Amino acid sequence: MRIFLDECIDWRLLRDIVGHDVKTARQMGWATIKNGELLVLAARSFDVFVTVDRNLSFQNSIGALQIAVIVLRAKSNRLSDLRPLVPGLLVLLETARPGEVLEVAAPG
Repeated sequence: MRIFLDECIDWRLLRDIVGHDVKTARQMGWATIKNGELLVLAARSFDVFVTVDRNLSFQNSIGALQIAVIVLRAKSNRLSDLRPLVPGLLVLLETARPGEVLEVAAPG
């Protein structure tokens, strides 16, 4: 699966998402592009958009795009807070469909 990590996620998290083709905004040269346009660009090349931006789905029409969005809900966007969410993310990646917005929350 082709996965795009939003700029607000520590790029090192891509090392933990094994078995998938993962790229960051910086790798794609999209670091300065805002979310609406970024989603449209990502939908052309990726299957899943991973972010910590909880407002993304309210600010954009995800259902009209050919990409799934997975929101990581952690205490912060620090790598140490995001890493525990990776097992849940990997499970959701197996069932994520275009136009869906899914969430992975920290335990507790």
